[in-house]
Amino acid sequence: QVQLVESGGGLVQAGGSLRLSCAASGRTFSSLPMGWFRQAPGKEREFVAGISWSGGSTNYAGSVKGRFTISRDNAKNTGNLQMNSLKPEDTAVYYCAAKRGLGLPTDPGGMDYWGKGTLVTVSS
Repeated sequence: QVQLVESGGGLVQAGGSLRLSCAASGRTFSSLPMGWFRQAPGKEREFVAGISWSGGSTNYAGSVKGRFTISRDNAKNTGNLQMNSLKPEDTAVYYCAAKRGLGLPTDPGGMDYWGKGTLVTVSS
């Protein structure tokens, strides 16, 4: 079993930056691909970024590519999402998630473990 806890959310002005962290418990985290997803009010949860178990491969949603960077530190059982050049449309609850298997995360339905989320609000 893997437990995930997000932190780092908050209020930021458009153009600013935030760094989200995901702390994992459980011995298997380092062998699991993980990702970040977000859900804005009234919208479905959507994929943001994913990273392989080793950190060697990453993927991003088109809307964040070039602005967000996903990383992980398996020695510390943590994952991170660096968010730069934030826009009001990035406002959402951000979730950390992990999945069994080898493929990179792409869809919320394919994830097996979830955190409770952290709110990011970007003001214009």
